[in-house]
Amino acid sequence: MTKYLIQANYLAEGAKGLLKEGGSSRRAVVEKLIASQGGSIESFYYAFGDTDLYVIADMPDHASIAAISLLIGSTGTVTLKTTVLLTPEEIDEAAKKTPVYRAPGQ
Repeated sequence: MTKYLIQANYLAEGAKGLLKEGGSSRRAVVEKLIASQGGSIESFYYAFGDTDLYVIADMPDHASIAAISLLIGSTGTVTLKTTVLLTPEEIDEAAKKTPVYRAPGQ
């Protein structure tokens, strides 16, 4: 499973829905959504500042998280930013690889 950081911001209609349904209710909806694609939620937090919601989810593949992102984005009530998270071991593996590259102008 791959971990993803999902950052969400509520638009006006989404914020109205959150006020009406409450935070716990929305968490349950998101848990069901993630599970419907074979994933699970590691953490789910509302926040102050530039981002309204942070979710860390384990998903089986990129297509599953993309399907969720497309569905949520199509509602027009929330904007999302999704980031793939890497373990230290995955970085170790990447550091052992030897890609071929030439910097611009060199």
